[in-house]
Amino acid sequence: MLELKHVSKTFNAGTINEKVALNDVSLTLEDGDFVTIIGGNGAGKSTLMNAIAGVYRVDCGSISLDGQEVTKTPEYKRAKLLGRVFQDPMQGTAADMQIDENLALARRRGKARGLKWGVTKAEKEEYKKALSALDLGLETRLSSKVGLLSGGQRQAITLLMAAMNDPKLLLLDEHTAALDPKTAAKVLEITDKIVEEKKLTTLMITHNMKDAIKHGNRLIMMHEGRIVIDVRGEEKSRLTVEDLLDMFTKVSGTEFASDRAILS
Repeated sequence: MLELKHVSKTFNAGTINEKVALNDVSLTLEDGDFVTIIGGNGAGKSTLMNAIAGVYRVDCGSISLDGQEVTKTPEYKRAKLLGRVFQDPMQGTAADMQIDENLALARRRGKARGLKWGVTKAEKEEYKKALSALDLGLETRLSSKVGLLSGGQRQAITLLMAAMNDPKLLLLDEHTAALDPKTAAKVLEITDKIVEEKKLTTLMITHNMKDAIKHGNRLIMMHEGRIVIDVRGEEKSRLTVEDLLDMFTKVSGTEFASDRAILS
């Protein structure tokens, strides 16, 4: 579903501020994989995701989505293949629009537009059912402005919107980082449910090692623009935070330097 071959990206090349963000990264995701990504600051996690989404043009290498070469395809054309949830709950929704209007926008993404009612009665029933499954009481608030909702409620709606049209790949960029622990746990529970029900191929960046181990069927750790750890299946399910730290020290020759990831 996703294939990266020898992808590299350097910012400010040839200057004093040169930063190698991705260094010869190769990665393959099978259909239905749920991969968590962890690493310290500057490891290359967000650059990897932005390269996949087309936000950054890579210096070399190739990127394919669902068998389609997209290395030079602009971001707006890749968007129809992707669903994305950002760290900031304000980014994924239109604050001044109602819940049902936001969902309708997501439903019509990539489709021809015409002059007709913005949200039909049948759609409202569909949205009520989808919101009810979130167990947040939002199914009775279809006409509420999204800007009045809590961060967790907004992220849950953004997740619903991102997954609505069954994207080829769902990108979750630290989508619980701005939430309190209880709300973050609820959003992750909703994430697992949506990914499992829709069988979505998913990449999730997280700063939390416990979450990286608990969620998904595969875990990769990045360091200095490279993938240094890649575990899956039973091996991943048996991992502890201590195991992960030991593995990182052995492959990188240095200690993991993110207290935020360790202490979360």
